Amino acid sequence: MTDRKFVCAITGEPLMRIIVIAVGRLKQGPERELAETYRKRTRAMGRALGVREIEIVEIRESRAQDAERRRVEESIAIANVIPERATVVILDERGESLDSAALASQLRGWRAEDRPAVCFIIGAADGLAASLYQRAKLKLAFGTATWPHQLVRIMLLEQLYRAASIVAGHPYHRV
Repeated sequence: MTDRKFVCAITGEPLMRIIVIAVGRLKQGPERELAETYRKRTRAMGRALGVREIEIVEIRESRAQDAERRRVEESIAIANVIPERATVVILDERGESLDSAALASQLRGWRAEDRPAVCFIIGAADGLAASLYQRAKLKLAFGTATWPHQLVRIMLLEQLYRAASIVAGHPYHRV
């Protein structure tokens, strides 16, 4: 079965999916509510970025006793949900720090490459297998601090909304 292409009805440009793949679940409460708020805002403004959908995929944390085994099991589960030809971005404190405008530019560039999806991967405390790092087009950091993965998800979703607002010329992002 071939990938079905989605294009903008106005511009004819390809539309892509943004998929946030996170190890672990956000429990009911303010964190989940805030994450959902930014996801909905991004989806509503996504046309400007060429985004047809923003999805959250939660991967169950491995219960293996050994850290390496946990990394491998979680990474296999993540790899199984990455669409073919998707751009892979790993959130990692050792990654590159991009300002909001640069992230918006990256997203526009990936859309222009006719990528069907961009997958942002948030690993658990033990990290990810080397095979996922090798697939990554970008390793992205939100500074050099180590953040809980629940907060990283919220910060990522806010930055995706901000990127969409930059592209749309919306006043949310003020320079």
